Amino acid sequence: MKMIRILAWLTAALVLTGTLNAAEQKPYPFFPFCIDWHDSKKRSFEEQAGMLTDLGYDGVGHIYLEKVEERLKTLDEAALRLFQITMVVDVGPGRAPYPSGFREVLELVKGRQVQFCLIVNGVKSSDPSADPHAVEILREMSNLAEGSGAQLLLYPHQGSWIERLEDSMRVADKVDRANVGVMFNLCHWLRVDQSRDPTLLLKEAMPRLWAVSICGADTFDEKPGWDRYIQPLGQGSFDVGGLLKILKQVGYRGPIGLQCYGIGGDAREHLADSMAAWRVLSGNLTE
Repeated sequence: MKMIRILAWLTAALVLTGTLNAAEQKPYPFFPFCIDWHDSKKRSFEEQAGMLTDLGYDGVGHIYLEKVEERLKTLDEAALRLFQITMVVDVGPGRAPYPSGFREVLELVKGRQVQFCLIVNGVKSSDPSADPHAVEILREMSNLAEGSGAQLLLYPHQGSWIERLEDSMRVADKVDRANVGVMFNLCHWLRVDQSRDPTLLLKEAMPRLWAVSICGADTFDEKPGWDRYIQPLGQGSFDVGGLLKILKQVGYRGPIGLQCYGIGGDAREHLADSMAAWRVLSGNLTE
């Protein structure tokens, strides 16, 4: 166990210093996000890092731009990686498009290959009339991120302007920058798309598909809310193993996030259940 921890620390150090490039990192690193808000134990970042290490996760995703420095410190001490930071962008007319703290956080994560997951609001869902203004904003953010090693991912979110993966793809193509890509989110895709076979969509999203989130989910849920579309991995009727096979088939090799929003109780319990399921389901990525 001690040797495994030493090797993990060395790998993390190489990633953080840029010595180990993306092509040399292991495929399909697995990390949870949204683990803070509904944990009945209200764990500190340090306690979360210890829990994630014990359970075998590769790192974590962080929500919003506050307390990033504290998060990084606790992850570095545990030889874990900060994979993503979720933030909101507003493309509505006459509004501040993104928090001023974005520049500061870019400096904090420089060289760490962090992905900023952009939830883009401010305009009616999927309305292409906002494309020119949004492209201008996203190119400005792309310029700020250049040289940091960070990527900007357009995150499809039900009810947002970018609501569908198709919206992400359309806008990312128009932005046309090497550090701007897209993310596929299972729970939001299930909510907004009646198809239950994402094969063609994921093929079209390559090669800008740089992150994927999964969770346990039912195949259909007509009721509002996320109880049925966000469950611990291994629960629900949707075939997550089949989705993983599709990802391998289309050539995806990037990080896979575990969506934990709204899952209550002790986070350690549902994260342990999800990791046990991941160790079985991830066989679909290597077969």
